[in-house]
Amino acid sequence: MSPPSPPILSVENLGKSFGPLQAVDGVSFHVSRGEIVGLLGPNGAGKTTTINMILGVLAPSSGRIAIEGVDLRADRSKALAGANFAAVYAPLPGNLTVEQNLRVFAKLYDVDRIDERIEALLATYDLLKYRRSKAGVLSSGEQTRLSLAKAMLNRPRLLLLDEPTASIDPSAARDIRAGIAGLVECGHCGVLWTSHNMFEVEAVCDRVLFLSHGRIVLEGDPKRLPGEHGVATLDDLFVSVAHEDLAAGGAE
Repeated sequence: MSPPSPPILSVENLGKSFGPLQAVDGVSFHVSRGEIVGLLGPNGAGKTTTINMILGVLAPSSGRIAIEGVDLRADRSKALAGANFAAVYAPLPGNLTVEQNLRVFAKLYDVDRIDERIEALLATYDLLKYRRSKAGVLSSGEQTRLSLAKAMLNRPRLLLLDEPTASIDPSAARDIRAGIAGLVECGHCGVLWTSHNMFEVEAVCDRVLFLSHGRIVLEGDPKRLPGEHGVATLDDLFVSVAHEDLAAGGAE
């Protein structure tokens, strides 16, 4: 019998400090293939800092990150080759057209059959009519769809999504959630998903992790966690965690 494959993402005792501020403090979790994990918490809890360390944008102060068993610190290029990312706060170059953006990133990710892949993603994310429009003049929702198309270029095995449906109308957001969930159900990838939309989180996530003061304070099934902690909904649980964070003087 062959040994089990490593998690898509493994985070062990991860820490990041900025001077006296401990933004992330001993965080450990994993994301398996075929799983969507929600990373939740109030502003300043450490979510974006954690994602930036997984992307190699920030160097951890301590701990270890491995993607498909490859240590990020030891071999960043190999570890990130099968990963991709989309976030509302990371727009693509505004002076390039939609098609030019996808072509540039497709070359960076060494995507096979680039023309075919771009056409498929333009259709999937309803961007065909904007192909020659500069990204900088798109609406916020259109820019979000472009970021998601970019994130799918290399058929990632690890997908990091930070507020992926923000600025998108409810109908399009539902289609996008269904598309990502279908990709995961096929066993193609694992997803780390952050959102302040608890309806969305409950709809798509298999597990959730609540961060507060840079530490994981709750973990479990989003449908069961509220009842386990004496509240009615995941939204109520989020508010409870946020209020405790603020009462303790949580950092921004």
